[in-house]
Amino acid sequence: MISGGIKMSVPTGLYYSKEHIWVEKEGNQVKIGVTEFGQDELGDIVFVELPEVGEEVEIDEPFGSVESVKTVSELYAPVSGKIVALNEQLEENPEFINESPYEKAWIIEIDLADDSELSELLTPDEYVALIEYD
Repeated sequence: MISGGIKMSVPTGLYYSKEHIWVEKEGNQVKIGVTEFGQDELGDIVFVELPEVGEEVEIDEPFGSVESVKTVSELYAPVSGKIVALNEQLEENPEFINESPYEKAWIIEIDLADDSELSELLTPDEYVALIEYD
């Protein structure tokens, strides 16, 4: 894990979007979730709107949303592909995003359409630099 002048965890081995989404590559699939910084900015999550398995998602397009006590925020896809799995536990336990953003709270799993899109995402060090100045 990396941490700069902030007290947030930023696990190594993941990719990050400027919209505070993390991406974990496993073969040709990726798991996607909200970063610790992102969930902290949102506040207590009370509802998660999940897409459907089989839906196609496009990079930088919304794929779902989270509702917190503060606001409703759309979730933007960091990569393109077909949704192959959902974390249905989040429907009953949306607080997992606050409690365990990197372990229990992955949101969707995508069959990656274009591996090269990962190179457009931030490294852990680049993400730390982003959130330190955000």
